[in-house]
Amino acid sequence: MIRKVLLGFAVVLVVVVGLYVRERHATVPLEIAYSGNHLVTVYSTSAQVREPVTTVGFGERLDVLQRFQDQVKVRTADGVVGWVAEHDLLSADSWQRLKDMETKADGMTMEARGHTRVLSNLHFGPGRDTPRIRQLNKDVRLDLLTRQTAEIKPAIVENADQESATPAAEGKKEDWWFVRAHTPDQGTLAGWLLGRFIDLDVPQPLPDYASSAGMRIVAWTQLDRVTAASGKPMPQYLLVGTHGPEGQPCDFTMMRVYTWGKQKERYETAFVESNVCGKLPIERAQTAGPGGDVTFWFQDLSAGASERRTYEMHQTIVRRVRDKGAPEPRKHRR
Repeated sequence: MIRKVLLGFAVVLVVVVGLYVRERHATVPLEIAYSGNHLVTVYSTSAQVREPVTTVGFGERLDVLQRFQDQVKVRTADGVVGWVAEHDLLSADSWQRLKDMETKADGMTMEARGHTRVLSNLHFGPGRDTPRIRQLNKDVRLDLLTRQTAEIKPAIVENADQESATPAAEGKKEDWWFVRAHTPDQGTLAGWLLGRFIDLDVPQPLPDYASSAGMRIVAWTQLDRVTAASGKPMPQYLLVGTHGPEGQPCDFTMMRVYTWGKQKERYETAFVESNVCGKLPIERAQTAGPGGDVTFWFQDLSAGASERRTYEMHQTIVRRVRDKGAPEPRKHRR
């Protein structure tokens, strides 16, 4: 009798386990998707009255089982089944596109450093109507790689916790930056970020110099280092920027070179150029050995077509090098 009871219990247990496995794992997914936000809540149902069953982090793989309006039924890697909002998912194609963007970013020159000013959306392309990758919290570290403008479309107004902005007149453009974002949860992510939500981490005292010159800083690069009287190595900088509002066709229209003055123990303006229409990136090379000459160059659109502008710096003297190799007389020093 006891043997029959145990046998019956075992059969029931096998049936229950089989049904559980069938319910949780046997359903063939419609497609594969990935969690597209910092933390995505999986709910018990698509109805308004529902309970959370689990959470998944950004980039976690999910099986898509069913779609209903703007809700998606998914299965996690642990076998938990529930519903998430469609806008919290990235398709497999979008996930591969994100990986390709990260590979592209790894091979690009960093033009500036900064951090997110507010909660901001990272996009697949420049423009508010491009698909969103995920949201970035305030104070996320950024490497700025290249700039591009996009037209503001008045019909598109995002929530205050995303890209809050008063819709501008039709035809007005705004700056977007392709960035490498250093997130605390996912590591490095690449994407496009609205320029006005980026605060630049410009080395001191360059912001004060730029302010006195009426320059809105766009990017900077360290040209070389010299030894101060105290023995401390001091970087010497190329600073580029522009006048006026964002959305201009030139990445920068002004350049300044700041060198370290050993006599007065402070930075001095060694070179000024204000008639360029420069495009990033700014490339740099230095001859071997301590105190070697520095050469930097970029593409310029001042003549209506893209041409390379090259400059040489010998100690604190900066001159433009023409195509024939003859240096142009250097600009005034201060």
